[in-house]
Amino acid sequence: MIREMAEYRTHMKIIGDILTTTRDDLRDEDGATVTYLIRKANVSHSRISTILRTLVSQGLLEQVDSQGSNKYKISQSGREFLQAYYTFTNFTENFGLSI
Repeated sequence: MIREMAEYRTHMKIIGDILTTTRDDLRDEDGATVTYLIRKANVSHSRISTILRTLVSQGLLEQVDSQGSNKYKISQSGREFLQAYYTFTNFTENFGLSI
């Protein structure tokens, strides 16, 4: 029986997934809940909490208080970062590299 190895996601890939989710997948204008991001980005609660704090402190995400719970929206800087991330990812893949 041949089993495929699970693809390891880098920290940058996880950040890309979180930013993409907050940019593309939201029907709720208020932002994404932590639970939604955990499910969509497939990251543990403890790990996503640290990443979200970093992304907010760096200005890539905005934290919004919505009815007593925190939600997250991508900022303009986050959109610019994500565009640069995709550009660089495509560039490296053209050389057979991955980030």
